[in-house]
Amino acid sequence: MDEKVEEIILLAETKMADSLNHLELELGKIRAGRANTSLLDTVMIDYYGNQTAIANAASMSTPDARTIIIQPWEKNLVPEIISAINNANLGLSPQDTGEKIIINIPVLTEERRKELVKQAKSEVENCKVSLRSIRRDSNEALKKLNKIGLSDDELRSSEDRIQTLTNNNTNKAESIFLNKEKNILTV
Repeated sequence: MDEKVEEIILLAETKMADSLNHLELELGKIRAGRANTSLLDTVMIDYYGNQTAIANAASMSTPDARTIIIQPWEKNLVPEIISAINNANLGLSPQDTGEKIIINIPVLTEERRKELVKQAKSEVENCKVSLRSIRRDSNEALKKLNKIGLSDDELRSSEDRIQTLTNNNTNKAESIFLNKEKNILTV
């Protein structure tokens, strides 16, 4: 019985860590006005018939806080990359120089910064809902074990462990948000 309890708790821990990783990935897509190559992580291009991330077909750099430079390994990829960036609706305007692509990141207005904070807050709330859902599913699994022999004391103890996990991960999500909010609001 103890093995099954530990299995449930470990599964909850893993799923909660995955939720936090997903949150960080989603928040990474929200640009804070500074050039960051991670803005393009989800943009895919057709590279010899395969959907490929830009980072796997070009070198990317940020020479300053407002510029991303993409140097494709093959010149014929320049139009493909520009098209993919435009189709991704990231609000970026790539410029073709023939051999490389330059993306100037516009300065964010105060209003846009507030919108981005709201967007980030929404992602954090989604993460928290996910964490609570994992807690609920774990507690239901524990209650099923309780019906087939898990003692009430072990049930309460295990539910407390799940609640502690939930609280810790919720606090981490909040901390991630506060860092992102500070990043967005810093001019």
